[in-house]
Order: sequence, then C-alpha cells, then structure tokens
Amino acid sequence: MTRVLKILESQLNCRLFIRGARGVGLTEEGERLYSHVEVAYRQFMNAQEELCGQDAKRSGTVEIGATETALHLFLLDMLHDFKKEYPAVRIKIHNHTTPEIIRQMMAGKADFAVVTAPFQAAKVLCCENVMDFEEILTGGMQYSHLCSRVLEPEEIGRYAWIGLGRGTATYEFYKDFFVRHNLDLELDMEVATSDLMLPLIEHNLGIGFVPKQLAMPLLREQRLVEIKVRWDNPARCIQIVSDRGRGKSFAANTFYKYLKEEGRQNGLDGNQRKLQK
Repeated sequence: MTRVLKILESQLNCRLFIRGARGVGLTEEGERLYSHVEVAYRQFMNAQEELCGQDAKRSGTVEIGATETALHLFLLDMLHDFKKEYPAVRIKIHNHTTPEIIRQMMAGKADFAVVTAPFQAAKVLCCENVMDFEEILTGGMQYSHLCSRVLEPEEIGRYAWIGLGRGTATYEFYKDFFVRHNLDLELDMEVATSDLMLPLIEHNLGIGFVPKQLAMPLLREQRLVEIKVRWDNPARCIQIVSDRGRGKSFAANTFYKYLKEEGRQNGLDGNQRKLQK
C-alpha cells in the first residue's frame, strides 16, 4: 500500500499524506484530492454492495437529503412502511436547509432529495410534488386576544416574528409573501430548523407560520392559538428532487419510485389523515 501511495504522489507531483503524533493525515493537496474522489468512491462501494447481494433491489444503501418539514410531514411515515417491505435497504438521511440539500445532491453526495417548496430549481433538476400542505399563523396563549377578530395585514407588524433564517427557502418565500401584501417585516427571532419554531411560539416569544398538521395537536390542547388575517394562508408543498443527468442505484431508484407512488396515492386523503391525528 505504501508503494502505491508513493507512486500516486510521484504522478501528481505533490505530497498527499503526512505522518504526525496522532498518525497519518492528509496534506492540503490530499484534502483537495479526497473531496473530488469521495463521491465516486462512495458510489462504487454502494454499487459493489448491491451487485454482491442476492437481490439488488432489496438491499444496498440510499442517501437522501431532507428538510425538517418534509421529514415530519411526509418522510417519516414513508420510511416506516418502506422499511417493512425492504428491511435490508440501509438509508442515510442528511438534514439541512433546502438550498444546501440541493447543492449537496448536485455534487453527488445524495441520491435524491425530499424538500419543502417553492425554491429556485435548476433546469437539470426533476421536481415532483408528493404532498401539499397549508401553513397557518400561530401564537402562544398570550396572543389569545387576537383570536376574537380577523386582523388586517398591516396590524401584524406590531408583534414579534419568529421564522427560519436567511439562507433558507422558507425565508425567501415569506419575504416575497410579505412584499405582495405591502409589508416590510423582519424576523425578531431566527431559527435554523422548523422544529425549533413551535416551542418558541408556544412560550410566547413571538408569532409565526407553521404547517397546520404540526400545529393541530397544540391547538387542540390550547397551547397555541391560530391568528386569522385577512389574506389567503400560504399553500406550500413537499417535492422529491433528483438530478436528471445522474442515474440511481437499484435501491435508490426503488425508494424514489416508492415515495412518488405513495405520494400520489395519499394525495388529499393522506393530508386529511394527518389533520385528524
């Protein structure tokens, strides 16, 4: 192995490895080389694993990117049922914002993505809607006095706002939404992931838009209130996104098709079931 590494360093005319007190590590040039070959190596190992298996479709590894909202509203239920049918398939989930997930997928670090839309999609991407959902404006019980009437859009600027921060697709979505209603609102409290919003809203730190399905249990328990405003609440969706120019492994393609099919079958009925939980 040492001889092979020396030959590689000689061919590249640079040093790739350095020996230190804690063992062998990569030089700066070695790190740069690794960043290029990492994806190809992972795909090769996944392909080898599948080809060695007796049933390629029922084994192998799938790597996907998913946003918090997509995970809680759609993907968790799908994963539960898929793993019952394909227990030998290993699934790795990378959790980031929609823009970061798309960047990683296009760099070959994920087989496909399940994300919250809308977002800016490159032409090379295939985006398929698997679930629609509605977001509602909510507040903690300290804001219950706002439930007695329907607010005008300009009134909501009086209250502290909680939402996903800059660099997320949701931030850009609501920035445009407020502009369409002639509002210039900035967040008083920014969070990195959507699952952090509900606890902050429940503790009366501000108001914010959250998926209706996730808010319903807290509304029923009277830990949150829905604030009505004279506008149409934002309708959003969850999409499966893949790179048209890159093929998928047997396992990844099986899971991809499973999610698309289940998304079609669930449709509005699936959304209604979630609202009833």
